Formats: sequence, C-alpha cells, structure tokens
Amino acid sequence: QVQLVESGGGLVQAGGSLRLSCAASGITFSIYDMGWYRQAPGKQRELVATISAGGTINYAGSVKGRFAISRDNTANTVYLQMNSLKSEDTAVYYCNAYYRYQLGYGNDNYWGQGTQVTVSS
Repeated sequence: QVQLVESGGGLVQAGGSLRLSCAASGITFSIYDMGWYRQAPGKQRELVATISAGGTINYAGSVKGRFAISRDNTANTVYLQMNSLKSEDTAVYYCNAYYRYQLGYGNDNYWGQGTQVTVSS
C-alpha cells in the first residue's frame, strides 16, 4: 500500500519559515519524481516545486528564490523549505510521487492527504 504522509504545516507570520516533509512508503522512492503542489481556497491545484529521480529541480516562478525542494533517498522523504513566506502562500500543500513506465505502460501517480499552511499578514 502506497502512502505519502506530509507534515510540518501550520500557522506562521509573513516573513517566517516552515519546512514541510513527505515520508513515502510502499514505493521504490529513488526512482520516483517527487513534487509539492498547493491548492488555495477557490483555486486550482498548482505546482510549487518538483525534483526528479535524477535530481533535476523545477520551481514555480512565484516561489523561486524563497522555497527549496530536496530529497533524501535513504529516508524515503522529500522536503520543502519555505522561507520569506507571504500571505499568498496560504494553501493546502500536497506531496506527489510520479513514475512513468517505459514502453508506454502508463504511469503511477500518488498523492498525499495534504497539510495546511497558513501565513498571517
């Protein structure tokens, strides 16, 4: 059974920092591309940051320079360090694990349950 368990969310003042963690189980973590997404009330889920199995990193423009994604394959965990938080960062943050099989055999796409991040101004 695949599980992605996020932690580290909470309430923080604008300008503050939080570190989110996502612990994965039930998958071969090292071969999965991992990502963080967020969804604010009334808005669509959006990409925040991704880190591929090979370590390639991608950020949304709105968080570049403030957030940092990393992974620890020995701990089966992906992290999101969030600095200089703004009120517009308020959202539920979701962890994602993605793997594309070769030869067109589809893909695996798993989501965590989400963790709330609230930034007060």
